[in-house]
Amino acid sequence: MNLKQLYYFKTLARIQHMTQAAEELTITQPSLSHSMAELEKELGTFLFEKQGRNIRLTKYGDFFLSYVERSLDELERGEKALKELTSPDKGHIDLAFIYTLGAHFAPLLLKEFSTHPDYQQISFSLSQGNTKDLLTHLKNETIDIALCSMVVPDEQIHFERIAEEEVVLIVPIHHPLAELEEIDLADTAPYPFVFFNKKSGLRPIVDRMLAEVNISPKIVCEVEEDHTLAGFVSFGHGIGILPRIAALDHYAVKIISIKNPSYHRFIYAATLKNHYLAPATRLFRDFVVNYGQTFFLHKP
Repeated sequence: MNLKQLYYFKTLARIQHMTQAAEELTITQPSLSHSMAELEKELGTFLFEKQGRNIRLTKYGDFFLSYVERSLDELERGEKALKELTSPDKGHIDLAFIYTLGAHFAPLLLKEFSTHPDYQQISFSLSQGNTKDLLTHLKNETIDIALCSMVVPDEQIHFERIAEEEVVLIVPIHHPLAELEEIDLADTAPYPFVFFNKKSGLRPIVDRMLAEVNISPKIVCEVEEDHTLAGFVSFGHGIGILPRIAALDHYAVKIISIKNPSYHRFIYAATLKNHYLAPATRLFRDFVVNYGQTFFLHKP
């Protein structure tokens, strides 16, 4: 049994005339007759019976027809949906990004992308997480593009740098350090820290910064993402190191530039190497890279 036979069967069941059905299918009448005979042989029953010069479905043929029609209708819907998914102007993109990009960076990218008249029918499914989880989802092909905060050595993943953010110190607004505008990180040694946990893409950067000034931090608690860290700092649980994100202006914290050591956190667009990307996904990936490198990367 093959798909062509099922289309032949459906057409013949509708027209109920072998010659006319063959003409509509643009095949010879013997070819159609042979195909139906092979189908009946495989199914072990008669699907048609003669009625004068015409033919009609047997009760078994009528029973089988309902399944064939549903199957072919489902295939046609699947074909239509697939064409829309892979169309450059009607595709769907599964995009994931680290938590801190959700308030400004990701919405800005999608807004700028959607202003292009050719891309307005492209839809998105959005999800968030830490970098390690996003890259796992990327490799499992449950997302198409990940906007993440670190490069993980992996031969399957391509990383493209698209943005950078200054790494700063934040302290509660009534903290002894709050009067400073910039600081040598060595001067934070006496104070407890709210820290990122080891799942965070920023944790290796913070560890490296403190190691450079020979500080073994007293860690009060560990969190997964920037907003939670800022919230705990604002309530006086400790001081924290994180990127200078726009949302910090909404927390009761003082932002202090770190003059030594000075670091930046980079944002990357990650996609799978040697992997098919639908046209819409390729368009958006290229847009993200070009837009990010134009507006969000420091120009020396």
